Amino acid sequence: MEKYLKNILVVSFGFLLLFTAYGGLQSLQSSLHSEKGLGVASLSVVYGALILSSMFLPPMLIKQFGCKWTIVGSMCCYVAFSLGNFYASWYTLIPTSMILGLGGAPLWSAKCTYLTIAGNSYAQKAGKIGKDIINQYFGIFFLIFQSSGVWGNLISSLVFGQSPNTDISEADLTCCGAHDCLGELDRNGTKGPNKPSDTLIYTLLGIYTGSGVLAVSLVAVFLDQISANKEEGKKEKIPSFRSTFLATFRHLKDVRQCLLIPLTMYSGFEQGFLAGDYTKSYVTCALGINYVGYVMICFSATNSLCSMLFGKISQFTGRKALFVLAAIINLACIITLLLWKPHREYLAVFFIIPALWGISDAIWQTQTNALYSVLFEKHKEAAFANYRLWESLGFVIAFGYSTFLQVYIKLYIVLAVLVVAIVLYGTVEYLESKTSGISNTTNKEPNKQAQTNM
Repeated sequence: MEKYLKNILVVSFGFLLLFTAYGGLQSLQSSLHSEKGLGVASLSVVYGALILSSMFLPPMLIKQFGCKWTIVGSMCCYVAFSLGNFYASWYTLIPTSMILGLGGAPLWSAKCTYLTIAGNSYAQKAGKIGKDIINQYFGIFFLIFQSSGVWGNLISSLVFGQSPNTDISEADLTCCGAHDCLGELDRNGTKGPNKPSDTLIYTLLGIYTGSGVLAVSLVAVFLDQISANKEEGKKEKIPSFRSTFLATFRHLKDVRQCLLIPLTMYSGFEQGFLAGDYTKSYVTCALGINYVGYVMICFSATNSLCSMLFGKISQFTGRKALFVLAAIINLACIITLLLWKPHREYLAVFFIIPALWGISDAIWQTQTNALYSVLFEKHKEAAFANYRLWESLGFVIAFGYSTFLQVYIKLYIVLAVLVVAIVLYGTVEYLESKTSGISNTTNKEPNKQAQTNM
């Protein structure tokens, strides 16, 4: 037991260190590299490459190098992204963003495979149920991993908090909020008096890079290599890129999957808006870049706590009520952001909005995943490949148009996608209830005949 627990903790703390760096950098990209939209363009490239990566790289790399070294190699891709931020330009940040995206899918697939094999191996030796041990291992992992958003953002705020405070004029504030001034916004973000010194930027990047290197070293030195040869699943043929690709799009023949595309893409839209636009056009513009970390801590903390909460209470409330709650919260936040003119006098609002956004995002994440599991139980691999595909596409679009549109237009787009997503989700629930009703009626008929014969 101690050996297995040690390996789970090594993986968990490795991911904690790695995503402490990446999570903090992601929140800062739109503010730190606002020139010509370089920051949001890099994030768009990350998720675009992630789409390609998830289609074919994970099974190939895991089969060739094993879970441990796939994790180590993929982590190095994240470190490359941190290094690319030291001298941020189109020639450094875009290639390293692509490298990170290509390493993202193998990293998560190898992690899931490792925890699953470790859980089954221990359960077999201890005479326990494999599913229970696997759930326990994943619980430990996410308990540790989810705090990475807090630590990464806290580090950035503490480092940038060393910058001298400068007052933002009322004239500057006119370029903040829903009716931002696009290119002119940069003077309030990272070009003007609020720009952190190069020393502080390099200090932060040094901490993040060191955290990533420490993650790679921890896993490379202390994680035991694990073999799936003893697992029955290993005997199965590794799916080829062609078969995976075709299975993903063949699944679109299911009308329910097509109806869930807007809901799945909305997850990417809403997260992309918060990370790319809210942090830049509201927080950095009106308060300064040193507040971005503190504000995003509210999002990460509420998201983490509510993910656990809603995962438990969904069995009592049902998923429909939770989806409606998430839609209402997001709708209220979007309306507020359209009407509110950000100002330092309303400091609490800057923190309340991401906290509420974190609550709704927790519902979108937990319940959409659960919905896919229930609806497509017999085709989970193809279904979740579609989930990754459409969510990533939502990120790509959200970050892709970020530079060209004013914030209020982007808010209307997010609102439109939300409305369409909820309407089509309701259609899926209606179809499911109708199918269940027919099934129940069919099952009752034999019972009635049996009673008649008696």
